[in-house]
Amino acid sequence: MRKFPTVLAGIVIVIAILACNLPSSQSDPAAIMTAAALTVQAQLSPTVPSQATATNTPAPFPTLPLSTLPPPSTPTSSCDNARFVTDVTYPDGTAVDAGDNFTKIWRFQNIGTCSWTSSYALVFMSGESMNGPLVQALTGNVNPGQTVDVSVDLTAPASNGTHVGNWGLRNGAGVIFAHFYVQIKVGGVSGEFAVIHVTYTLSTWSDGTHTDCPRVTAQITANKAGPVTYHWTRSDSVSVPTATLTFDSAGTRSVNYDWPLGSASAGTTSWVGIYIDDPNHQDFGHKTFTTACTSP
Repeated sequence: MRKFPTVLAGIVIVIAILACNLPSSQSDPAAIMTAAALTVQAQLSPTVPSQATATNTPAPFPTLPLSTLPPPSTPTSSCDNARFVTDVTYPDGTAVDAGDNFTKIWRFQNIGTCSWTSSYALVFMSGESMNGPLVQALTGNVNPGQTVDVSVDLTAPASNGTHVGNWGLRNGAGVIFAHFYVQIKVGGVSGEFAVIHVTYTLSTWSDGTHTDCPRVTAQITANKAGPVTYHWTRSDSVSVPTATLTFDSAGTRSVNYDWPLGSASAGTTSWVGIYIDDPNHQDFGHKTFTTACTSP
């Protein structure tokens, strides 16, 4: 063991250093010896790291925010959808006498992907019900692409003025997918002349050169006496001249449209309808058919 000579040499060196650095007036041999001993002890003792240093626990990784994804989109259902075609009867503002019964008819096209069945219904929503039913089931099926006339029997209110009732089409699950209304005028304007209803039937006509060609008959109903100016509309957009039909009183009159549609058009969907130029300025729908002349 040769540690002690080395230790003694170290003590001597420390004493010398301290002696040189301390002022002579404050030199204390006991203090110098104590300082030297502590210095040597520090050199001989192994350096023990603090607990925090020895542990060396790594800092936790920062928590990064997760990407916020947009909520999944809700599929838009195209099952139930309707397109309003026309007011078949009693267009907006039609004059009706107080207490009179009348039948309102709307025409719709099913532009959805689901058929309308008897579980679908016409429902009253708000406004004036005019003694109509709260719920009235549809009759028969209406497949996608088809049109249907939806009717309801109503009674004009006793009070004068404009009266409006809001209605809707409801599917079998109770969801209303179409909104529409009826609007009539009672009192004060009851003298206004108007066409209130047009319906169609299909038959045929023949002459010396045509056989079994399509004939569309329109039954036009007016609420009082007066002249009606109208023109026919066709699926091929051909312009048809206007004509006049005079009513001597309230009621229904019929007019025909004979179309010499060539046999090459058989099986092709065509249509003919009435537009009232005066007094209504209104399209009253049309009659669709696939027939044509069998000759020439």
